[in-house]
Amino acid sequence: MWISLFPLTLVWLSTTQASEPCQTVFIECQKHVPWTSCYEDKIASCMVKGRLPMLNFIHQRVSWKQEADKSPTPQHRLQISSSALQRSRGASEEEVLLVATVINSTFFKESPRQDGTGSWNTSGCDTSDNGSEFICSCNHLSFFAVLVNPALSVDESDAVNLSYITYVGSALSIFFTVISLIIYICLQRRRPEKAIGVHLQLTGALLCLHLSFLLCCFWVWQLNEKEDDWVCRGLGLLLHWSLLATFTWTALEGFHLYLLLVRVFNIYIRRYLLKLSLVGWGLPTLIAVVCGISGVYGKYSLELRDADNRNSTAEICWMSSHRLSVSFVTTVAFPCLVILCNSCMLGLVVFKLWGLRAGRGGAESGGDSEKMTREKWMKLWKDCATVLGLSCVLGLPWGLASTTYISLSGIYVFTILNSLQGVFMFLWSLALSCKSRSDNNSSVRDPSTQKMMTTSFNN
Repeated sequence: MWISLFPLTLVWLSTTQASEPCQTVFIECQKHVPWTSCYEDKIASCMVKGRLPMLNFIHQRVSWKQEADKSPTPQHRLQISSSALQRSRGASEEEVLLVATVINSTFFKESPRQDGTGSWNTSGCDTSDNGSEFICSCNHLSFFAVLVNPALSVDESDAVNLSYITYVGSALSIFFTVISLIIYICLQRRRPEKAIGVHLQLTGALLCLHLSFLLCCFWVWQLNEKEDDWVCRGLGLLLHWSLLATFTWTALEGFHLYLLLVRVFNIYIRRYLLKLSLVGWGLPTLIAVVCGISGVYGKYSLELRDADNRNSTAEICWMSSHRLSVSFVTTVAFPCLVILCNSCMLGLVVFKLWGLRAGRGGAESGGDSEKMTREKWMKLWKDCATVLGLSCVLGLPWGLASTTYISLSGIYVFTILNSLQGVFMFLWSLALSCKSRSDNNSSVRDPSTQKMMTTSFNN
């Protein structure tokens, strides 16, 4: 019985020469072990000879700008999204070569590879029979880097590894951001400070981001391949809003540090936290509402390829695949601007710390050299911890998004660090809590790191 549908979507430049007739490819490839790799390689570059069309076989070029909907047989139907076709095209190609055929299912029985039959991996794929046609759909995992790199391309095995890293990291971030919120609330009640209030808002945005990301990933598993319901679109809006809120509050952290280090005097701002909140939550809400009205949100599909050159798809409730321009502006250009400004602020922090240490070093010279050396290393350690903590608060790990366009290792580093942002925020909140307790128990304070970590404006 003919029940196994085998689709291929490949791009071949116009200079590619066909090596043999398509009618003989299947027969010739059965002589190879495994025959599946041979068939995948040759069927896309073969030439259809003769005027009569081949039965159960489609070999034609289609436009990548619209969804391909073909039927090799009356009982089989093939649908490929325009996003998948776009990723399969060449740099200057306007069309994609679509190859689809139906092969007898007996050639795909589970058996050792040595007997020549071979088998394709069905992990994550479902086949349903509605009585008139067979529908094959594959749903795989998604990972954090797709949020900041709309043009991402990875192998299927790496996508699975990155997905597990993201799920574990996001789950840990949710847990630790909740603890961080409790710590900040306690610190704010004990000693109200504007800096603590800004940290509290940023931590809340991170909690929304990781929680909405996991919800988007898990909900898309419940949908069929062609299904795109209002819940998925709503979750995509929530995820986009959370990401924008995280970037906005990261930028406000840099603005707060600017007022602290540059405009040291005459920085009284009436209802300071209220105005920051209007920007930190209002701007993302405005952008998300406009995008929602424009119909931007939906199911996002990422084309994956495994070691044997087989294709599959990773999906998430996010922005629709055909709205990449909106994704580039809001999740690439805007974060780049934020990271650039905050990097300058971090450089200013390092310069200030260096200046404070140099000034105090000259004043303290002449004492016990061993004790001074030990204190010098302790202060250096504190300064490094302060700079590292501020790097996370200022969102500099998001700057590693640029490495996702360069190498696979960059994708792994970005995914690991940014999926664990909640853990880093917890460590920062813990450092602030310990700093607050030590200040209460000691009359001697270190003015350099004290000024960077806990500073408030006049109400």
